Amino acid sequence: MLFRTIKNTTTMLTVVAICLVCTAVLVFSIEEYESLYLESTLGDLDGLSENMASDLVSLMATDPDTFEITTTLLRLDRYENVKYAVVFDQHWQQLNVYFGSTFTPQNFELDIQLETLKHLPLGVEVREGELIALKLVGDARLPLGYLLIVNDSLGPLKNSKLTLLKRVLPLVLLVLFIAILGSFLIQRQLFLPLSRLSRLAQKIQKTHDYSLRIDIRGKQEVAELSRDINRMMETINTETQKNSEYTEQLKEQQKTMERLANFDGLTGLPNRQFFMETLRIELAKAKRDNRNLVLMYFDLDGFKGVNDAFGHEIGDLLLMEVCLRTKAFLREGDLISRLGGDEFLVLLHNDPNDIMLFEISERLVHGLSKPFEIQSWEVQIGVSIGIARASDSNFNVSEFISNADIAMYRSKDAGRSTHTVFVPDMMEDNKRRLLIANSISGAIKHNEFSVHYQAKVAPDESVVGYEALIRWKSESLGMVSPAEFIPIAEQSGKILSITKWVIKKVCQELDQILAMHTGKMVVSLNLSAHDIKNASLVDYIRAMFDKYRVDTSHIEFEVTESAYLENFDVANEFLKQIRDMGCSIALDDFGAGYSSLGYLTQIHLNTLKIDKQFVDNLNVSKRSTLVTKTIIEMAKQLNLQICAEGVETREQAEFLILNGCHQLQGYLFAKPMNLQDLLKR
Repeated sequence: MLFRTIKNTTTMLTVVAICLVCTAVLVFSIEEYESLYLESTLGDLDGLSENMASDLVSLMATDPDTFEITTTLLRLDRYENVKYAVVFDQHWQQLNVYFGSTFTPQNFELDIQLETLKHLPLGVEVREGELIALKLVGDARLPLGYLLIVNDSLGPLKNSKLTLLKRVLPLVLLVLFIAILGSFLIQRQLFLPLSRLSRLAQKIQKTHDYSLRIDIRGKQEVAELSRDINRMMETINTETQKNSEYTEQLKEQQKTMERLANFDGLTGLPNRQFFMETLRIELAKAKRDNRNLVLMYFDLDGFKGVNDAFGHEIGDLLLMEVCLRTKAFLREGDLISRLGGDEFLVLLHNDPNDIMLFEISERLVHGLSKPFEIQSWEVQIGVSIGIARASDSNFNVSEFISNADIAMYRSKDAGRSTHTVFVPDMMEDNKRRLLIANSISGAIKHNEFSVHYQAKVAPDESVVGYEALIRWKSESLGMVSPAEFIPIAEQSGKILSITKWVIKKVCQELDQILAMHTGKMVVSLNLSAHDIKNASLVDYIRAMFDKYRVDTSHIEFEVTESAYLENFDVANEFLKQIRDMGCSIALDDFGAGYSSLGYLTQIHLNTLKIDKQFVDNLNVSKRSTLVTKTIIEMAKQLNLQICAEGVETREQAEFLILNGCHQLQGYLFAKPMNLQDLLKR
C-alpha cells in the first residue's frame, strides 16, 4: 500500500537516500579526517626528523658527542606522541636512545628488527599502528649515521576521531531532520502531468528529428519546461550542424598540439619530454629482457662563438643543418633528440658492439667538423660526444644520462672534437671534482690557500716584477694543483671568491715585496673569464686598494686572450675601469687562443705575454720560431711590453733577449715562492 503511488515511492526513496547520503558523508568525513590527520602527522614528523638529522651532522662529523646528541634528542620532550628515538652510527651501532613521557622503557627492545630497519626506505611511514621516521645523517655518499623516531598513532587518532564525532553528529542529525521534512513538503508540489513531454522525448529519440516542438500548455512549471525544451531543441538543432564542422578542426588542432608537445619547434626532432618518456619505456624493456642500451650525449664545440659572431638567426639555421647531417650519419632506428640549446641525445638501436659504436662516433665527429654553408657564410664547429651504457647506471634514467654527460665533458677536457665511452672510474673523478668544489669555501675560510710569487726579470736578469700564483694545500685532499681546482671553481661559480682572496692577499703583502727592491716593481694578478663578467669585482678591487693604500702603478692585471675575446665588449668595459684606477693590463697566453689580430687594434694593453708553447718550441720548430719572432716584432710596433713565460733553458732566454723581449719569466730564473721564502733570499 505504501509503494503503490509514485508520490509515496519517491518520498520514501528520498528519505532513504537522504539517510544514506548523510551516513556516507559522515563516514567519509571521518575517514578523510583520519587520512588528513595521518598526513599532517607524517608531515610534522618528517620535518622534525629532517631538522634533527641535519642538527646531528655536526655532532657526528668527527667523534660522536654523546652529551650533545642527548641534548638534541631531549628536544623531543615537546612532542607528547613520541614513543622513543634512537641514533645509530654508520654501522647501525646504537649511540643513544630517547624515551617519550608516555613510553615505559622496561626491557627496551626495538619494535623493528635491526635487519628489517636497515632495509627500510629513508623517510616517514606508518607501520603497525606507529609512525616511523628513518633519516640519514650526513650525505648519501658519506653517511655519518641514522636517526629513528617512533610515534604512537592509534591512541591520538582514536581520541581525535571521537572528539570530531561528538561535535559533528548533532549537526548531522539536525540537517537530516530538516532534509526529510523538506522532502515531504516538496513532493506534494512536484507531480503534475508530464506525459506529453515524455512522449515527445520518446519520439525525438526514435526519429532524431530535432526540429520537433511541443505545444506550450499547462501550469506555469510545465509551460516553462515546455518553452525551455523548445529552445533547447532549437539549440541542439543548430549545434548539430556546427558540430560536423568543428570535428574536422579539432582533429587538425589535436595533431598540431601533439606535435608541439612532443617535438622541438626549430629542428623538428623529438623534444626532451618525448625522449625522456621513450627512454624510460626502453630502459624498462631492456632490463626485463636482460639486454643493454647505448646513449650518446653530444654538444657543439664553438656554437656560442657562432651565435656571437654571426647572430642567433645563423645559429638557428646551423642547428637545423646539424640535425639533418646527424640524421644522415645515424642508422635507421636510432632516436635523436634535441635536449636544449646545442645539446643532443641519441638512443642507439640494438646495442651496437664496440666497433660499430666507434664507427658511428667517428662519423659524427668528422662529419660535423666539416664546414657548413649558411647563407654564404662558411661556419666551422666541432662536436664532443659522451657515450654511456644502461648497465653502468643500473637502468636508471637519471644516472644513464648523467653518465653520458660526464663522458661528454671528458671529451671536452681531452681537447674536444672527440668521443669518450663512460667507465665507472669516471664517476670517481666526478666525485673528486664535487669534493673539490665543495671544499673551496672551507679552504678560503681556513686559510688553506697561499700566494706564491714568480719573478719576472729584465734582459740583465734583474727582477722587475712578480706574478701572483695561488696554491692550495688542503687538509683532506693534500696539494691540489691550480690546473685542477681553477676549472672546477669556474664551473661551480666559486672562482670569484678565489680571485677576491688573491687580490686581498696581494694588497696585504705588496709593501713587503716592494721593500725588497729599489727599482720599478709590478705585481701581476690573473683574472678569469668569469671575473670580468662580474661588474661588482671592480668595486671590490677599488675598496681593497683604498683599504691597504695601494699604489696602483705597481699592480698589473693579466687576462687570457680567449677570456678577453669571448666577452670582448664586457671585458673592454671592465678593464677600462681597471686602467682608470692606474693599473696596467697584460694579455696572457697570446697565440694559444683565438689570435684574432684585428682585435689588437681595439684593445688597450700594456703588455703582451707570449705563451709557453711557443717558447718550448724555439729552435725546435721553424714555424713556431718564426711565429714567435713575428709576435715580438708586432708587439714592438704596437709599443707594447713583451713578456715571455715558461723560459727554462739558457738558449731560449738568449733567443728572446736577442729578438727584443723586454721581460722573461720561468724556472730558469725563479720558481714560484711564498712571501716568507721570498724575504729570505
